[in-house]
Amino acid sequence: MTGVLTTDHPAWHSQENGTVARAVRTASGIWVLSRDREGLHMQCVQGTEDVKPTFVPTDPTCLPATVPAALRAGLDELGVTQRLTNPWLWDAISTAILRQVVRAEQARKLYRSWCRTFGTTVQVPFGEFAVSPTPADVLALADEEFTGVGAKFHRTALQAAAADYQQHHTEWEHLDAADLVTALTGIPRIGPWTAAAATADFTGDFSIYPHDDLAVRTRAAQIAPEHPWPDRKGKAFGPLWTGWAGTDRTALHTLTLSTLTWGSHAP
Repeated sequence: MTGVLTTDHPAWHSQENGTVARAVRTASGIWVLSRDREGLHMQCVQGTEDVKPTFVPTDPTCLPATVPAALRAGLDELGVTQRLTNPWLWDAISTAILRQVVRAEQARKLYRSWCRTFGTTVQVPFGEFAVSPTPADVLALADEEFTGVGAKFHRTALQAAAADYQQHHTEWEHLDAADLVTALTGIPRIGPWTAAAATADFTGDFSIYPHDDLAVRTRAAQIAPEHPWPDRKGKAFGPLWTGWAGTDRTALHTLTLSTLTWGSHAP
């Protein structure tokens, strides 16, 4: 795999030598992925290699033609980028829940503590990595255990999502992106933002991402600071952003994911 690697998911760990690495669960096992100067490395460390992690490429030539020149220039510099498509829908859902009402850095710390405390840990050359606790593990937790890792606010959403996931995940995993967002909003305390963020992570389709997300707005303003962006507290950003792409979902995906990648990537 060549090109820039998107590292927006909180499971990615940066090493002192510039390597980035993470553990991820597929349908057949747990894998450790790492990216260094020599490229991408994947190793199955638990289970079988039957289902391998996959990556979605994003090419800046697919950006909307109407994107402001300064924003386009910044995104063009990335070249073709690659993002791991989260192979475990449950991790995508629980990650999006843990991102509710907290800033990105705090969400990253919370996610890692959550996985390390209740999830499955694996020993790798980079140390000890962990993947999310299973839905059954989450439903077995006492209320005070959520509080202990800083997830008191997220407890009821995680419990509701775990229960619904156990009943419906086989159906959910075969839905297209738009239908999956609709299905996930049926979970108590899962609103459109959480459902869309989880769906984008799982499907790799960022045309469905919540485009007025703070991360998108912040990165866009950093790339093109001279552009007259709408007030951050207003509601004009989303329509502006999606309007540039019109009905072209590939263009909207490229615009959104490239912008997120600009702010969180490994060369």
